[in-house]
Amino acid sequence: MLFSLSKVLGFFALASNVLATIGIIGLCLLCTRFRRTASWLVVTSIMLIALAGFSPLGHILILPLEQRFPQWDPSHGAPDGIVVLGGAILSDVSAARGSVALNDSAERITAAVELARKYPNARIIFSGGVGSIRPDVPPEAPFAAKELLALGVPQERITAEEQSRNTIENAVFSRLVAQPKPGERWLLVTSAFHMPRAIGTFRAAGFPVEAYPVDYRTRGMNDLARPFASLATGLNETDYALHEWIGLLVYRLTGKTNELFPAP
Repeated sequence: MLFSLSKVLGFFALASNVLATIGIIGLCLLCTRFRRTASWLVVTSIMLIALAGFSPLGHILILPLEQRFPQWDPSHGAPDGIVVLGGAILSDVSAARGSVALNDSAERITAAVELARKYPNARIIFSGGVGSIRPDVPPEAPFAAKELLALGVPQERITAEEQSRNTIENAVFSRLVAQPKPGERWLLVTSAFHMPRAIGTFRAAGFPVEAYPVDYRTRGMNDLARPFASLATGLNETDYALHEWIGLLVYRLTGKTNELFPAP
């Protein structure tokens, strides 16, 4: 019940959904006595959608998230294990088409393969169940394991954790699977903008991991003034960023993390 509620509320954690909803409410009110308010809502919706889609707002919101954890330093030695978070595979499309369908976070998979080749003794845990309330969506982890195997990672090194539905469950179930021993070093592979919340939940779950950020959406500080050429691209980045900022706040308020904005 709580999971379903979180997904429903998550709809409003996306700027594009909220702004479109404002416009739709305005359109519905145009034929009522609230015509003036309706016109204001429609105009406001269009202006804010244009602002979120074309201006550098998405870069401004996502850059602090991406910059929070530096790229991993390999000079500290080989890791004992690697945890890869789900979110890189369209599991419903994969099931329907009979082949693994990657999305725009595919670097989580390719980075895992690169690490597996570089560190042949490291265990690989892919953590990803069903993050949707739709009953027809299969878990992501089995498809990820299939893709890792196809890309040359030995099957005996891969563990598919398919129970987790969100980031806190990623942390809890990954720890149960990994059973990390004192002194072991584990990497956490996920998108750079998602890394602060992910690290915070793993720390709260008692699973110390080292950040291995991938899937960057910006080039760095230079993008703070760079507008988007496509409305859809700008809205998409604004959605990702706002979802993470709200997620950080909610996770802290609900005790899922011990820090509002986790740092190295």
